[in-house]
Amino acid sequence: MATQWLQLRAGKSAWLQIKEQGLSERDIQLLVGASGGPKWFVLQGLDRYLFGEFFAQREGHLDLLGTSAGAWRFAALGQRDPVAASELFARLYSTQTYSEKPDVREITDEARKLLAEYIPDHAVEDILSQDRFRHHWIVVRCRGLTAAEGKRQMVGLLASAAANTVKRKWLGKFYERVIFHHPASAATFTEHWQDLPTRFAALSRDNFKQALLATGSIPMVLEGVRDIPGAPAGVYRDGGVTDYHFDLDFSGVNGLVLYPHFHQEVIPGWFDKGLKKRRTTGALWPNVILLTPTQEFIDALPYQKIPDRNDFANMAADDRIKYWQQAVDQGRRMADQLHEWIATDRIRDHIELWS
Repeated sequence: MATQWLQLRAGKSAWLQIKEQGLSERDIQLLVGASGGPKWFVLQGLDRYLFGEFFAQREGHLDLLGTSAGAWRFAALGQRDPVAASELFARLYSTQTYSEKPDVREITDEARKLLAEYIPDHAVEDILSQDRFRHHWIVVRCRGLTAAEGKRQMVGLLASAAANTVKRKWLGKFYERVIFHHPASAATFTEHWQDLPTRFAALSRDNFKQALLATGSIPMVLEGVRDIPGAPAGVYRDGGVTDYHFDLDFSGVNGLVLYPHFHQEVIPGWFDKGLKKRRTTGALWPNVILLTPTQEFIDALPYQKIPDRNDFANMAADDRIKYWQQAVDQGRRMADQLHEWIATDRIRDHIELWS
C-alpha cells in the first residue's frame, strides 16, 4: 500500500460536497495561509501545484487570506510567473544567514533585502493591476507598550498574553486588526468578523511592501513598521499575534475555503499556543478543507520534524540550508498525491470529516 503523505479533513458541508462531487478549482473561493515562519517550506510543493496548475486557468477571482509567512507565500500570486516567484521566495528565505548573535536591526535589514528581491516594483504593479487573485493580509496595529521597542515592548507583550489567557477578545485592548486588501476587493467575506477591533486599508503602490513587511514583523525579532500610508498612524506588527492559524467566521465565503497547513492543529492566535483548549475545528468551519502533512511525512523528514525558526540558532548554516531544501523537495510528495487524487477523483475516498 502506497504511503499517504497528505491528510485531507473537511468541515461537514465541504466534506459532503467533495463526497458527492469531487473537487474542482471552481469550488474554491478563499485560499488561506497561516503564520509559521520556515514551517511553510513543507508546503512549497503544494503552492507550486496550486499556483501553477490547479488555479492556473482560474476565470473568476480568488480571495487570498494570509498572515506573516502565509501572506508572503501568496505574494507570488498575481506575479507574471507565480511558480518562479514562489521558488525564488523559498530560495531567498532558506539561504538567509546572520551574524552569530543578530539583533533586531540586522534581522529587519535582511528581511527588507529579501522583500526587495522577491517583490520588485514591477511585481507590485502586476499584482495590483490584475483582478484574479485578490490579496488580503492581516497586520496588527499596536496599542500602548506593544508599540514600543525593546524591554518596554516585552512588558506590553506579557500584559497582552495575560489578558488573552483570560479572554481572547481582550487582545483588542492591545492590538487592532488591520486588513490590507487588493483595491478591487470589498472584503465581503470578512463581514462577520466582530471578535476584535478591525479596520481595512486598500493595498497600493505606496504601501504594498510596507504592509507585507509588517505582517511578518515578529514582535521582539523584527522592528515594527511605522505609519503605513493609507492606514491609521501607528506601529504595525505580525498579523499572527491575533490570527496565528485563524479562528475567524468564514460563513461569509460564497464557496469552499482551501487551507494548506503545516500543523495538525489550528491555533487561533500567537498567545494561544499553550492553551490547549483553544483550537479551531471543522465544527466551527463547515466549509473549510484542511490539507496537512501526515505523521508518515514528518517521520520521513530529516530530524523527523518540520523546519522552524529555532533552526537558525540550533544548526550550522550549511546544515540548516541543506535540511530546509530537503523539506521543500519532500513537500512535493504531498503535491503529487493531491494532484493524483483530484485527477482520478479518488479525493472522495481520502477526504475525512473534521469535527
